[in-house]
Amino acid sequence: MVAGRRRIPDGERRARLGRRHHLAAPGPDVVTVARDLVGLHSSDPIAVPLAAAARVAGLVPADVERALYDDRTLVRLHGMRRTLWVQARDVAAEVHAASGRALVGPERRRLEGLVAEQELADDPGAWLDAVGARTLAALEGRGEASATELRADVPDLARTLAFGEGKAWAGTVSIGTRLLFLLAIEGHIVRTRPLGTWVSSQYRYAPAAAWLGAPFPSLDPAEARAALARRWLGAFAPASLADLRWWMGWTVPQSRAALAACGAVEVDLDPAPATGFVLPDDVDPVDPPPPWVALLPAMDPTAMGWKERDWYLGPLGPELFDRNGNVGPTVWSDGRIVGGWGQGAGGEVVVGVRADVGSEATAAIEAEAARRGEWFGGTRTIPRFRTPLEKALATGTAP
Repeated sequence: MVAGRRRIPDGERRARLGRRHHLAAPGPDVVTVARDLVGLHSSDPIAVPLAAAARVAGLVPADVERALYDDRTLVRLHGMRRTLWVQARDVAAEVHAASGRALVGPERRRLEGLVAEQELADDPGAWLDAVGARTLAALEGRGEASATELRADVPDLARTLAFGEGKAWAGTVSIGTRLLFLLAIEGHIVRTRPLGTWVSSQYRYAPAAAWLGAPFPSLDPAEARAALARRWLGAFAPASLADLRWWMGWTVPQSRAALAACGAVEVDLDPAPATGFVLPDDVDPVDPPPPWVALLPAMDPTAMGWKERDWYLGPLGPELFDRNGNVGPTVWSDGRIVGGWGQGAGGEVVVGVRADVGSEATAAIEAEAARRGEWFGGTRTIPRFRTPLEKALATGTAP
């Protein structure tokens, strides 16, 4: 503990989480929720509508689709840690400058190296530029297209790259898969409508400038990192330097510079002598909200929001996270994860509570599970990243 420095105990951190993540009281719409949480994870396509529905009363998948594909007030793009996100338009510009563009150099070098190894071209860089230009021209001609349609227009996209020869993780990938990713992080293209329903992970693509009405603005990366850190602290503070670095995928110098640029203030956290950061106008205590419960989906931004999770996760990590650190569906009560949930064979929602939360919270969790089951309307979904408790609940084998 540092003399004179504010201490924020775990109970207050949980109160802040409930209020600022639209869990203790609903948010007005999906765009506000995405902006306030600094993005919704989209690597699992079902996570976005489920995360929004947990925070916006009466929301259905069509509301998310309208914001993404009609109003275009939300954008799907790659950002922090190479993850696919859904962001509000203004936040997307900061994410692209602060995190997305940093992926370009390493990804291009990796792709050029694979092209050279396969001896597809004497000059891999020039060859990729030419294939990329033809791909963009084909996309501009169609307006919106799937990867299959683009491969028909640009046959080089269908060529296969082998990687990891002799390794356990060896495999193959198409030029199209890697080049579309590169064009996306460069800001040339964006993912648009899925090929199927809201549970589909196959998307169409469109030129970014045409889809959004203008190219991504050219923001200074350091200024964008400061702006993004300010937004993130507004939702996730108090948080440690390790939390910020992990969430953003930044280096230590970049993270420290961003904290300094937004005037972050140090506070003490539990257990001592842990140090966290808050915005300069966010040092005062926060009153606890009314009691609340929530069923959050796999890859929800609240459950994935911090690297150091003991204060809200407790001992439940092995049941609720997979081996790669991806969280499954979680049950929350007053700022703590108390269990998980899954869907049975008929689409019904089944909960597994692993903590003594009392009769009132138990009844509230059961009621929320019933509401979520009605929301699915018979649609059965399976998280892309499956975890031990979710699998057990889905198969009826949970103890």
